Amino acid sequence: MYRRAIRLPSQSFFLFGARGTGKTTLLKDKFHEAHFIDLLNEQKYQSYLADIDLFRREVEARPLRQKIVVDEVQRIPALLNFVHDLIERQKRQFILTGSSARKLRSRGVNLLAGRALERHLYPLLPSEMSGDFDLSRALSIGTLPIVVSSPSPQETLEAYTLTYLKEEIKAEAIVKNLAGFARFLPVAALFHGQVINISNVASESGVSRTTVQGFLEILVDTLVGSFLPAYVSRPKIREVRHPKFYLFDPGVVRAIKKQSGPVDDDEKGFLFEGFVYHCLRAYGEYGKLFDDLNFWSPLDVKSLEVDFIARRNRELFAIEAKAKKRIKSDDLKGLKAATQLKGMKSKVIVYLGDERQSLGDGMLALPFREFVDRLSAGQFPID
Repeated sequence: MYRRAIRLPSQSFFLFGARGTGKTTLLKDKFHEAHFIDLLNEQKYQSYLADIDLFRREVEARPLRQKIVVDEVQRIPALLNFVHDLIERQKRQFILTGSSARKLRSRGVNLLAGRALERHLYPLLPSEMSGDFDLSRALSIGTLPIVVSSPSPQETLEAYTLTYLKEEIKAEAIVKNLAGFARFLPVAALFHGQVINISNVASESGVSRTTVQGFLEILVDTLVGSFLPAYVSRPKIREVRHPKFYLFDPGVVRAIKKQSGPVDDDEKGFLFEGFVYHCLRAYGEYGKLFDDLNFWSPLDVKSLEVDFIARRNRELFAIEAKAKKRIKSDDLKGLKAATQLKGMKSKVIVYLGDERQSLGDGMLALPFREFVDRLSAGQFPID
């Protein structure tokens, strides 16, 4: 088992993460003396549906100091009413996992009104895999624990996408048009790392624009996708305002598109950028390294963009991801343009080369491994 970088609270908390990120494995390792209630167990699930008060009686039969873990709590959101009461009356500690907050919020359930913190678990990071990490393999099959530990990772990835359709979408009755969603997924995967053109996706998927918008919300709510907002420096400045879209794991991106084997040059750039985003997002949240993460692109210069703008207080840090071993002058245009942004403190290109390079004008090229090692150590900003 890999040692995870996430820091878990000492009080009650929610642990959200997409299916397969290792939530249950982590909690069983950290809290092996806790009482586990698995709502994916169909017998247990049905017994609570038949008699929801059974949950309260089961918990009250456990010692007061024993932690209670409820796995996939979104399957029965009404259990949170009992959790709330038991925290208040008996000062019990609960750990509640979920692969979606959609049902909890859509049914108007207050996430325990601050009585439980929220944490998110992401696919494995390079520092967590240590000597087992290989970037080429990570871009090919991703870093989901259930995949990297499988003797047949490609088959596991294919099964994962089917499981997502079956369990997260169909079984939870999130969408009525499952066929339309199945057509939409591979089209959405083509926009990994890009600003999504809703009209194009709708046309290619054979569904309406509003349906596509709903499908994208489902990907975000089930933690399989996320939007990276555009950075807006000043209200009247002409800048791209629409967010970029990322799926949460490069292996899942490729499996959805039915791609396997070595990564082609055509797909490497977006997969590498997406993996850098994954590292920034996870290390940033685990270590509280910065306040916001965005991308930036001025409208008046075609194809000019900075992949990531991290903000901490009033300071900005620009980060570009380049899936190449040599940096050329054209690769620096985005960072040079970002110099104009108020509060800009450092500009870094993360690339596939082996040596750190000073590029002039305050710009620095960092090998990917050094970049993630420094993030893992909490060394931010990187300069």
